[in-house]
Amino acid sequence: MSGLFRVCVGAAASLGATAALAAYGWQFPTPVTPIAHETLHVHNLFMVIALTLFFTVLGIMLYSFWAHRKSRGHQAADFVAPKSRKQWFWVLLPFAGLLILDYGVFGIPAYHAVLMYEDSKTNADLVVKVTASQWLWQYEFPAEGVTYTSRLATPREQIDNEQPKGEHYLLEVDNPLVLPVGKKIRFITTSNDVIHSWWVPAFGVKRDAVPGFLREFWATVDTIGTYRGQCSELCGKEHAYMPIVVNVVSQEEFKTWLAGKKAPAAVLSSANQVTGVANGK
Repeated sequence: MSGLFRVCVGAAASLGATAALAAYGWQFPTPVTPIAHETLHVHNLFMVIALTLFFTVLGIMLYSFWAHRKSRGHQAADFVAPKSRKQWFWVLLPFAGLLILDYGVFGIPAYHAVLMYEDSKTNADLVVKVTASQWLWQYEFPAEGVTYTSRLATPREQIDNEQPKGEHYLLEVDNPLVLPVGKKIRFITTSNDVIHSWWVPAFGVKRDAVPGFLREFWATVDTIGTYRGQCSELCGKEHAYMPIVVNVVSQEEFKTWLAGKKAPAAVLSSANQVTGVANGK
């Protein structure tokens, strides 16, 4: 009975895993930035080429096995003799084909995608500095004088299995990043402690935040909506508790939100100035 029980449990686990994977579908998240569109294009192109090569070579191999089988009188070739020109040709032909494929068919689209990914400074409309810490994100708009932190908002009771899990379990924050639609955003990342990684799949971007370094990337989001991601670099015991939520809104809504963020900062600055004067500073 124990053996049968293990088999049943294994089958149930396999079916559960299959159902979970089915939820992801066969495609990337819907791309909403130029980089994400380019990444998806390159991925699909490479997959078509790779699968074409795979089935072509597999077909040639299966035909060779069938057409040159021993029952039809074929004998194994004697490769001890010096290599003929024909043998050298069939050895070097696939090698040359792979070189052309790697540097031409694969290399040019990949090179174009990398150049696009690294072009963060050209015509940027807005700069956002992302500073990672264990275990939260700090967002700063340097030109606008706005800085705030974004932390996990999932209740502890859900994490401890004392309450049912919410729809966005471990993917909800108290202060999401808000960005305007259709504007090129230049991101600058760094970290206060260990290496983290800012990653939003729908944006097609992922950049490590490294202590002591400023690293850049960019995104122009073409669709209004809420997009979620996570820290994708193992950064400590609460690595799973560093979600990213980005609300992409219209430019008018963004201006209103930014003005609302500036007001508390201005009040705090005035209070600090008053305190400094009172203390004779």
